[in-house]
Amino acid sequence: MKTHFVWATVPVALSLACASFPVPTQRMADAESAHRSALELGAATQPAAQLHVKLAEEQMAKAKVAIANGDNKEADSLLIRSKADSELAVALSREHGSNVDTQKAMEKSNTTSVTNASQGAVQ
Repeated sequence: MKTHFVWATVPVALSLACASFPVPTQRMADAESAHRSALELGAATQPAAQLHVKLAEEQMAKAKVAIANGDNKEADSLLIRSKADSELAVALSREHGSNVDTQKAMEKSNTTSVTNASQGAVQ
């Protein structure tokens, strides 16, 4: 008699445990926002950031499937990773942008130095 009770309560307990984790709607919004930011900064076209943009997209897609299957905890984990990958893509895009700006400034400085020297300016 006790074994029937245990077998009857285990599925109920497991279903309640799964149902207790809410749908990660805020995490989805955060992941989507971070992904949009990465795309707006051009991360999808920069070699260093492309992989992270792709990973973020894949993780969001998997999270949507997990939510549809009722696995909110897995979806939450995937969305955390997705947001992190998008944020890394943003950082890599910004780093690339500042490296380009630094290179341009150095080239301009060198050009100015050459121009000044050719005009007899004091070095």
